Amino acid sequence: MWQPAERYPDPTIEVLDASFERYRLFNAAVERLHTGCRWSEGPVWFGDARHLLWSDIPNNRILKWDEETGVVAPYRAPSGHANGNTRDRQGRLITCEHGGRRLTRTEPDGSLTVLADSFDGRRLNSPNDVVVKSDGSVWFSDPIFGIAGHYEGDRAEPELPQHVYRLDPESGTLAIVAEDLRGPNGLCFSPDESVLYVVESRATPHRRILAYDVDGRRLSAQRVFVDAGPGGTPDGLRCDIDGNLWCGWGMGRDELDGVMVFNAEGRAIGRIRLPERCANLCFGGSKRNRLFMAASQSLYALYVNTQGAPMIGK
Repeated sequence: MWQPAERYPDPTIEVLDASFERYRLFNAAVERLHTGCRWSEGPVWFGDARHLLWSDIPNNRILKWDEETGVVAPYRAPSGHANGNTRDRQGRLITCEHGGRRLTRTEPDGSLTVLADSFDGRRLNSPNDVVVKSDGSVWFSDPIFGIAGHYEGDRAEPELPQHVYRLDPESGTLAIVAEDLRGPNGLCFSPDESVLYVVESRATPHRRILAYDVDGRRLSAQRVFVDAGPGGTPDGLRCDIDGNLWCGWGMGRDELDGVMVFNAEGRAIGRIRLPERCANLCFGGSKRNRLFMAASQSLYALYVNTQGAPMIGK
């Protein structure tokens, strides 16, 4: 059961390495902003509108939390069993949809444009997470989670292996950038976009976070950045301005649920304990110093002493 911290510093924010001390604010605690979802995912911050959107996949809706009032209301329902969300260079919402097995863009008038729903004549599996590079290209993972049953989408047989794709902003051409991964999930660029991190959430014997060198439109030099170890379950992730990786974590156990923080060398330096498994997160607020965490049935937030890495050129 959720209980807010009664004293500072919040004991649920744990320092695993002395280097994490600088990122913890002594008088900031984890807050629960909303509960009552079935599976929270894909948070994305809209600073120009002062609200946060996130997906509630089984309930087939995208919810909106208003920063000024704290009110939560439906943004889109049905949502196509939306999962990951981000914004493009023009500020438009980009969404991974399990139900339509597609990637969509929400236009200013609210209409939807389908960016991708197939590759080489075969349907995508169920786009999961998505990031936009400074050149406007859209990169997304395509595991089979949304077609494995009727809870987060519609059961279907996969037509394609599980890849990571890049969508060209000019031609609209879709290209494979990482092939045949075991459950590709969360994606994140390093602050200078020289590295792409990819969660491989069905890797054995342990789930892991992979790192790739980014060379324009291509990836190379695949390597294991983090071995999650027994029971470790990395999911969505984001970088701060110092290159630290903040990663949703957990498997329904007190010692694992929450957020893990790794430095640029892959060493665990901090942890935020939550009473629920955290699926995904993002930085937001007027200074990009508020961490929003979509965790199972709830949405949490924490002010931290760093900022989310901005999109290059912004």
